[in-house]
Amino acid sequence: VTTGSAEIITTIDGRTPQRYEVEIEKIALNASDANRNMVVHVTDRVLLQNTGGIVQGMSGSPILQNGKLVGAVTHVLVNDPTQGYGILAENMLLEAENGENQS
Repeated sequence: VTTGSAEIITTIDGRTPQRYEVEIEKIALNASDANRNMVVHVTDRVLLQNTGGIVQGMSGSPILQNGKLVGAVTHVLVNDPTQGYGILAENMLLEAENGENQS
């Protein structure tokens, strides 16, 4: 995962998932909140025109970079809906493993 171009896959019309362009602006590998490993900025004109950015219901939308899953959208920045946070795929896997070990 690097800063730079990426995509999110999300559904805004209730039917078909689409790819939308975003920019990974910041990566925090040791973030105190595991749900805030990345800051993503929506750059896709269609998504901005239709939603204004990240909206409720987009949490969990996959973030892809260079054709690979790198994370998922967690939530929007309250003061700027064109930006949001993401969790790294690696941290999602670690959380899943920790949950399995606690069962």
